[in-house]
Amino acid sequence: MSTSFELTRRRFLEGALAAGVAACKLPGLAAAAAPSTGWQIGCRTRPWAGYEYRVALDAIAEAGFKYIGFGGAKSKTGWVVGADTPIDEARRIGEETRSRGLEIPLLYGGDFRGHEGPARLRRIIDNCAACGAWSVVIAEAGNEQTWEGYCRTLAECCDYAAEKQITLQLKSHGGLLADSPLCRKVIERVGHKNLTILYDPGNICYYSNGKTDPVDDAESVAGLVTGMLIKDYRHPKRVDVTPGTGEVRFPQLMAKLIEGGFTHGPLIVETLSPGSLEEKLAEAKKARKFVSELVGAG
Repeated sequence: MSTSFELTRRRFLEGALAAGVAACKLPGLAAAAAPSTGWQIGCRTRPWAGYEYRVALDAIAEAGFKYIGFGGAKSKTGWVVGADTPIDEARRIGEETRSRGLEIPLLYGGDFRGHEGPARLRRIIDNCAACGAWSVVIAEAGNEQTWEGYCRTLAECCDYAAEKQITLQLKSHGGLLADSPLCRKVIERVGHKNLTILYDPGNICYYSNGKTDPVDDAESVAGLVTGMLIKDYRHPKRVDVTPGTGEVRFPQLMAKLIEGGFTHGPLIVETLSPGSLEEKLAEAKKARKFVSELVGAG
């Protein structure tokens, strides 16, 4: 018997439209351009989300990373930088980050659902530019009733982001973004080259309950991937594991993604095994070594 999710997924795949929606062009701030070559090995703030953001900045720099992904933090908004962060504060946080020798390939500042729609996403984009990040992570596509509105909002904001040299990146995160074919459907619907994929192998495993191997899944997004979250998985339903200690076959996955055209870009560790601050730092160092060896970066 098919589960309700499988039926929803099937109806979405069968019914998804393939036409693009016109995008708007508005002036604004410009972020630093992302490098066009090489791998940018970094770590997200997620393992330190229970602390204020400076704890994460210090730990990630001390672990030897040169790149950081903004996400959750103990703050008024729940994010290091989100839609509701004052733009001067976003700018200051970016300066603090670079003072530690870190650049910001990606920023996740929450969803843009609700009546605000494009206005909220544009605020996230503005703050992304203000802090000097290169991309905004999108982790929601609504449901069968709302996905068309989500796609329209993305289409309306793609040019706005591009003018600021910022990419919008879809990340698999359950529901109608549970796997790569679903992510590809959204990209086809939006029809804009500035919407790409931030590949998340841990979530591919998590949302399929360990039944989908990312090595097999990745082929369906060939040519669309511009970054990867280095997230491992351990059954049942665990992603809070240090990369290289779980079930994701990272060497084979990298080979498949490279074959599909992902030859440079951010490789950002998202999760680590839980523990004290000292233990998290040790795990972060192990993760950096693992990713560096994965791509032959020393």
